[in-house]
Amino acid sequence: MEIKRAVTNKRALMLLVCFFLLFLILCGRIAYIQAAKEVKGQDLTAIAEGRWQESHVIEGKRGTIYDRSGDAVAEELQSYSVFAVLSPDQLSYVEDPEETAEQLAPLINMETSELRRMLEQDRFQVELGSGARNLSYEKMEEIRDLELEGIHFNKEPRRYYPKQMYASHVIGYTERNMAVARMGLERSLDELLSPQNGSVQYQSDQKGIPLPNPNDIITPAEDGEDVYLTLDSNIQVALEQVMSQVADDYSPKKMTAIVADPKTGEILAMSNRPSFNPNEYESVENYTNYAVSDRFEPGSTMKMFTVASAIEEGVWNAEDTYESGSYKVDSESTISDHRREGWGTITFREGFLRSSNVAMMILALERLGSDKLYDYWDRFGFFDKTGIDLPNEADSQIAQSGRSDAATTSFGQGSAVTPIQIVQAATAIANDGVMMKPYIIDSIKKHNSNEVIQQNGPVEVGQPISKETAAEVRKLLGEVVSEPEGTGNAYQIAGFDVAGKTGTAQILNENAPGYMSGHGNNIFSFMGMAPEDDPKVMVYVAVERPQLDELEVGSEPVSLIFNTIMQRSLDYLNISPTIEEVMEETQAGYKMENFEGISIDEAVSTLEENGMQVLTLGDGRTVEAQQPLEGVGLLEGEKVVLRTDEGPYNLPDMSGWSSRDVLKVAAVLNLTFEQEGNGYLRNQSPASGEDVQIGDSLYGEFSSREDTESEEDDPEENESQEDLNLDVETERDISN
Repeated sequence: MEIKRAVTNKRALMLLVCFFLLFLILCGRIAYIQAAKEVKGQDLTAIAEGRWQESHVIEGKRGTIYDRSGDAVAEELQSYSVFAVLSPDQLSYVEDPEETAEQLAPLINMETSELRRMLEQDRFQVELGSGARNLSYEKMEEIRDLELEGIHFNKEPRRYYPKQMYASHVIGYTERNMAVARMGLERSLDELLSPQNGSVQYQSDQKGIPLPNPNDIITPAEDGEDVYLTLDSNIQVALEQVMSQVADDYSPKKMTAIVADPKTGEILAMSNRPSFNPNEYESVENYTNYAVSDRFEPGSTMKMFTVASAIEEGVWNAEDTYESGSYKVDSESTISDHRREGWGTITFREGFLRSSNVAMMILALERLGSDKLYDYWDRFGFFDKTGIDLPNEADSQIAQSGRSDAATTSFGQGSAVTPIQIVQAATAIANDGVMMKPYIIDSIKKHNSNEVIQQNGPVEVGQPISKETAAEVRKLLGEVVSEPEGTGNAYQIAGFDVAGKTGTAQILNENAPGYMSGHGNNIFSFMGMAPEDDPKVMVYVAVERPQLDELEVGSEPVSLIFNTIMQRSLDYLNISPTIEEVMEETQAGYKMENFEGISIDEAVSTLEENGMQVLTLGDGRTVEAQQPLEGVGLLEGEKVVLRTDEGPYNLPDMSGWSSRDVLKVAAVLNLTFEQEGNGYLRNQSPASGEDVQIGDSLYGEFSSREDTESEEDDPEENESQEDLNLDVETERDISN
């Protein structure tokens, strides 16, 4: 027994020692863990906090883009997308695909059969196409109210463009959930527009309910910056509408238009076709902002800068004469006017009005010299980008390797520039010689505050010509529009002196040497400004390869855009004239006398003796009203309208009359005049010969093509052929 007890005691002691050692090891481990707070490299504090600590992202808001009046043109909104749960294992799933499709399809712009096919798939869930994304709260509620089993919603932010197809190439767009910015200012200003997300960290119980804790960690989100543009929506919306109308009517290859304030360089409107609605970015076909990223041979709009250079250098004399028709540039090439036989011996003034290439080549090669011509091209900014605050501005390409390059550059062929370069250069002519840098971003501000991060304003980028030269060029540009031999008659706007230059440039063949041929295969353009004496608005329009009927000319789609936008812009700037103001315009020549109250025979005799065309309305013997009014200066051959003291008043046949002359009839009879189009009267209502009463209405439909007997001498027909001029006697390609 003694031996057995001793063995038992020994074993008990050993067991006690083992337990004691294990206890020491366990205590040591616990002590180590308490001190190090780490197990197998994992932080126990972090693990504990992870069980009780919650963290949520505070999403910032992408900056808003505004127009000049503060209306949003790109903003972030909450939107909803619809998806369908198809798995029968879920509590709510699509049990009746056919009934669900019939009710839901009309609300998400989908065919019922297509939606039913999607809902019958053997999948857990499906998204329901583009029509089921980016839904407004109101549309989401409309769908939710149907109480369709298995139809659910996701809430997500989206970028919304409330004005739809509005300067879309300028603004650009972001893809779904604003993850990627594409094109335009959305991309170039993405870093400024993008928000910085914040977060909130807090402790919660097992159910995730936040516990009261003053030590919650909150990192606030920072919203993106807001951008304010110089775009004027009154002008921009009108531009989009008329551009769409021309696109529908003429199906051109492409178009671009720019509206600017020449005093400041602010871009008031800019548009291109083809265009797109950034809310439906999947359908974008054209990613190029032609106004800044397209380089092309502009044609005769460039002649204004050649003439401006010659005037500034003192080598221009409007009354000097030259032989038009063709010009031998060198031993290898002869270049003709767009009217190949020319107009005989004419003055340089007439040559400019008729858009003579020969006149420009003589100025460039014989009077200015090639070096001086290119020096002025540099002064006008054609060798450098304008630096406009839009992405992807293209470089110019000025041909200057020889005499023929200078010759063609002088009238706008051979060298390629961008529309925005033309606009910048033209500000010097409109702004008394001072050239203004174009810009489209007015300011960038902190979101929901007035803290300005960046403020832009007018920037002078040179003075290529003097104030006196600019005024003389504007006068010539005004005659291009107003004088019968000018190529710009289609751009007349009743009551305003419009100054501008037409262009009809050739287009290089894509797959063959030389230029394209055929009716309408040109770039038709116009660079215009108004009012002539002190321009407040400039508009540049270029239309490439419109589909023209046999009797249509390229100025028709261009003038439709220009005249509509210039009229809208001037009206918006509150400088639209009344009929009375139109009739009070003064010209040099015979001063209109006051004939009211004297005999009609005496008035007619006096006017005809002074070379006026007289139209009398009524059967009375005494003049009761007249147009123009007393004191207005008239040129020989102008129309004067007299109304007698007795009716009836029969409307004359005014076909082919200018809008100014039609306005005289409207004013003398006190008619309410409604005008459609510009140029020359094509249709009138009431018709000719019908009686009208004082105060009735008169409607006139005008066309840019004058109804003349000889189309050969029609300036509009000439303009349509302008720059079809590379009549080179050798096969040498001078297009570079």
